[in-house]
Amino acid sequence: MFDVLMYLFETYIHTDVDAMVEQDALADELTQAGFHKEEILKALAWLERLAELQEAEAAPSWACSTPDSFRIYTQEELYKIDAEGRGFLLFLEQIKVLNAETREIVIDRLMELDPPEIELDDLKWVVMMVLFNVPGSESAYQQLEELIFEQPEGAVH
Repeated sequence: MFDVLMYLFETYIHTDVDAMVEQDALADELTQAGFHKEEILKALAWLERLAELQEAEAAPSWACSTPDSFRIYTQEELYKIDAEGRGFLLFLEQIKVLNAETREIVIDRLMELDPPEIELDDLKWVVMMVLFNVPGSESAYQQLEELIFEQPEGAVH
C-alpha cells in the first residue's frame, strides 16, 4: 500500500499535476502501472481518511497540548514507530514543523500502514503527505522538504 501512496504523491501531488482525477480512472491507471487492486483500494481509503482528518473543523481534544506536555505512545504505537521515528517526530515538534494536531494525524496515518514497523524514511514521507494536505501547513511543509532534501554544501569532514 505504501508504494501506491508514494506513486500517487510523486505523480500527482509532488509534481504539481492536476490531482482532480476520478477515483475509477485513477484505480485503472494504478492497475496498469502494476499495482494490485487490494493495495490500490487500501491506499485510496488511506487518502480519504487523511482528507477527513484534515477537514475536521476544530482540533480534536487529543490534539490539545501545552508547551510542557508530552506524548505518551500506546503499546501498538511503540511497536510500529521505533525510538528513532518517535525522536524524529519530537524533533519536528520542537522546531515547529509539526504541532500537536498534525503530529496526531501523522501517527494516525502511520498506524494504518501495512508494515508492522515503520522505517524513518517512510515516516518522513508520511509527514510530508500530511503537511501537504493540511491547510495552513505550507511553510511547515517547505521547512520539512528543505530539511530532508537539502544537501550540505562543501566538504563533509
